[in-house]
Amino acid sequence: MAAWGSPTAIDPAGPSSYLLGPVFPKKQPRAKSPWAKERGVSCTTEIAVPLLDVNRQNGPLWDEIEAAIRAVCDSGRFVHGPDCQQFEAALATYCGTGHAVGCASGSDALLLALMVLGVGQGDEVILPSFTFFATAGAVRRLGARPIFVDIEPDTFNIDPEKIEQVITPATRAIIPVHLFGCCANMTAINQIAVGHDLAVIEDAAQSIGATQQGRRAGSLGTLGCFSFYPTKNLGAFGDAGMITTDDARFAEKLRVLRDHGQQPQYHHHLIGVNSRLDTIQAALLRVKLAHLDGWNKQRQANACLYAELFSTAGLDEAIQLPKPPADSQQVWNQYTIRVPDGQRDALKNYLAERNIGTAVYYPVPLHRQQCFAKLGYGEGSLPQTEAAAGEVLSLPIFAELTDAEQQTVVAGIRGFYASRATQAA
Repeated sequence: MAAWGSPTAIDPAGPSSYLLGPVFPKKQPRAKSPWAKERGVSCTTEIAVPLLDVNRQNGPLWDEIEAAIRAVCDSGRFVHGPDCQQFEAALATYCGTGHAVGCASGSDALLLALMVLGVGQGDEVILPSFTFFATAGAVRRLGARPIFVDIEPDTFNIDPEKIEQVITPATRAIIPVHLFGCCANMTAINQIAVGHDLAVIEDAAQSIGATQQGRRAGSLGTLGCFSFYPTKNLGAFGDAGMITTDDARFAEKLRVLRDHGQQPQYHHHLIGVNSRLDTIQAALLRVKLAHLDGWNKQRQANACLYAELFSTAGLDEAIQLPKPPADSQQVWNQYTIRVPDGQRDALKNYLAERNIGTAVYYPVPLHRQQCFAKLGYGEGSLPQTEAAAGEVLSLPIFAELTDAEQQTVVAGIRGFYASRATQAA
């Protein structure tokens, strides 16, 4: 196989969730960090900071990954090969669940989880509006109605206090999203679910390895759904997904549903989908899973450094920093600040001009998307969600990010507010 290739930049003007390589804004002279000298970095070094660079992570593992892929190619077992079962078993052990069932993507994981519960026409599913489209898209594809609920302003996760207000006889499930690597308040959500006999589907696409009260995401609800899209903390070389559960009946049915509903072959008792986890993806994910905790710890260290640098710069009052819950270990798929006073887009553009990558997750809440207009959510119906959509800005946080790059990010933000103060004077 070919040696590890050079990084490829993806146009950040496109969908931000598809950014794969070292992503920079439009080419400009690289910024110099005023923090460099005091932190022991040469002041003459020009630093550009990508939002994400997956090659820094994958490159050092290439010999192991190449061997794993070669073994699959030599076997010729590209679908349902032994690596699929081995990765399923490894992930179930990692998450602390009895079962894990692989599928083709995180979006399909959500769809299959709803299918195994029998969710369909006329049913309602409660979920946040502040999330990626797949969370609600899976609900609507099955003919069910997404019931959008507002979020907590600090964690960006679904507000449990708002859930009980919208439960009706048609409600079948709750989908809390563990956004940006932080678990939703599962204690409160599960108490509500038990009281109303509802299933809980964790959308843990961004939170593999995150914990709450010592338990890992994917083990906190009825079913857990994971994505291994390349930008995730545990990323494949394309799409891949997984569903975790302690219910053996659900696991058995999920394995049938993901393969056209056939069991045995050519005998179809259910209407399923074609959503099989590729053996090559499973093989390389097995290699990378062994490194996941180390990568997550480095992301946590990067988050701590950001907090220190922002405080030292006096920026923790100008912007709102993330506030993880005390009972949780966040794994920082994104480091998302809030930029008040309508300054978010101006700050994003200022950083882009200095080759500092950022992203907005998510600029348009789901309840305000055109495809959900008929659900009747008007402007102002979810005020915390709409406020967050206008203020959030995600900064680089990937595990391989250097101290100098983080110093450059903070210096860039300090420069923005200094320029605003000069203009106002």
